[in-house]
Amino acid sequence: MDQFKVLLASINDENQLQVKVTDMNRGDLPKGDVLIKVHYSSVNYKDSLAATNIKSGVVRNYPMVLGIDLSGVVVESKVAEYKKGDKVIVTSYDLGTNYFGGYSEYASVPAEWIVPLPDGLSLKEAMIIGTAGFTAGQSVVALEEHNIKPEGKPILVRGATGGVGSMAIQMLSNKGYSVIAESRKKESQADYLFNLGAKEVFSPEEIQLEKKKPLSHQRFQAIVDPVGGENLADYLAQLEYGGSIALSGNAGGIKFQATVLPFILRGINLLGIDSVQYPKERRLELWKQLGNEMKPEKLSQMIDREVTLLELPETFGRLVAGKMAGRIIVEISK
Repeated sequence: MDQFKVLLASINDENQLQVKVTDMNRGDLPKGDVLIKVHYSSVNYKDSLAATNIKSGVVRNYPMVLGIDLSGVVVESKVAEYKKGDKVIVTSYDLGTNYFGGYSEYASVPAEWIVPLPDGLSLKEAMIIGTAGFTAGQSVVALEEHNIKPEGKPILVRGATGGVGSMAIQMLSNKGYSVIAESRKKESQADYLFNLGAKEVFSPEEIQLEKKKPLSHQRFQAIVDPVGGENLADYLAQLEYGGSIALSGNAGGIKFQATVLPFILRGINLLGIDSVQYPKERRLELWKQLGNEMKPEKLSQMIDREVTLLELPETFGRLVAGKMAGRIIVEISK
């Protein structure tokens, strides 16, 4: 493996972002504790931003091997915790943003970033879940820690056809919650969302308020929100007393205007969901759950497409444009 394939993002002489599959030498990898032969990765919204928008801020320094998650097999290890042949997962931290990532046939990473592949998951299934599914799992756990109940009012899942949304629908539905899915692709993807477990499907326009006001009809007990954006106040206004919104993304924008009234008159909880620096102990426990009681039953049905490393560059624009449902899986090596 003196030379292998990677997907490299770099800046050319005209200050333009270039993303292409190229060869890399072993000595070009970071000097991590564990060398992994990568079998699978996936395409997340953050990956697509890094590959298409030089001003996104996702990548701090170029050139960069992209890919914020990976699964594979240990081939070399400097630590006793991992040995050759171990199956492992790496997600989050600086992977693919400030440290060479998962779109590479080999990855060298710090030992503290690694999670042993949980019982109940294959390397491929772990990447169908990936960062998106892990974020969905965090959102569900956070909401349950704030007293959501299956017998309560429905839970709204925004961005429902995306990775986080698709996973959250299935996780919540499997636990017995009544789930309402919100999607801009209601007309074309309703059957997909019903199949995952949604009870109803609405467009954003059907959820957002015609007349802006800080408090409205108490429609939902909780919301899983990987979208954010300027209409977030509309969603806060429709939570029931003591309700919570688990906010994990900004696909709809980073700013919104609201008043303090939902928080002080209804005791609303705005829960920030960060997968990057999630504590290691909780990370290990959540991955175990994702391989067991929280494992979505229809993982294979959530694959929008499966691509090779060579085919990968064509997929980023598709995700940014919202022309997909579920997950894009990358087979790096057999």
